Amino acid sequence: MKDLSYKDRHWHENCFKCGKCSRSLVDKAFAAKDELMLCTECYSHEYSSKCSTCKKTIMPGSRKMEYKGNSWHETCFLCQRCQQPVGTKSFIPKDNNYFCVPCFEKQFAYQCCACKKAITTGGVTYHDKPWHRECFTCIGCKRQLAGQRFTSRENYPYCLDCFSNLYAKKCVGCTKAITSLAGAKYISFEERQWHSECFTCMQCSVSLVGRGFLTQRDDILCTDCGREK
Repeated sequence: MKDLSYKDRHWHENCFKCGKCSRSLVDKAFAAKDELMLCTECYSHEYSSKCSTCKKTIMPGSRKMEYKGNSWHETCFLCQRCQQPVGTKSFIPKDNNYFCVPCFEKQFAYQCCACKKAITTGGVTYHDKPWHRECFTCIGCKRQLAGQRFTSRENYPYCLDCFSNLYAKKCVGCTKAITSLAGAKYISFEERQWHSECFTCMQCSVSLVGRGFLTQRDDILCTDCGREK
């Protein structure tokens, strides 16, 4: 009769059996648990991880997924939305479910009202609508406005330069925009406007700010030049 041994323990050949199912372990793979000798099937059933989806044992050597103390067969760890195995791809947990990144973006992420793609990080809100920071741009020059001063007209955002060029009053002297948004001071007379520094005599160019002046058709003149005329 053969003498079988394992770690200084000895068995008769016909006594070397699984401690659970009593099947012979002679010439079979086995595992030890405490004082018990177990066949691989019994060991897996008793001590291996159980799949959180199908509840079956995950056999030693099988590919599995583990997350926060739970285990799955690789083929059982599915995206809640598309029901495809996540495998080695990135996933996002939500409400005890798991989603591949594309499905999470389609179902839960805000979509930029400009490019219609998901906003996964950052973003800005304008008129209660979400935008990527890089998509929130001036309607005129397309300059990014996030973190910059801007204004709006008819719900469209404009940088200060474009708004001034399009909608601000124009200086009679230099023809450039006059905008209070940029803090500019200006003079207004008979529906015409001048930058303060542009409000000068048409003939001698002396500043007329705070001084008397005369008009000659569309020209403005200091009182001295006006008398000469």
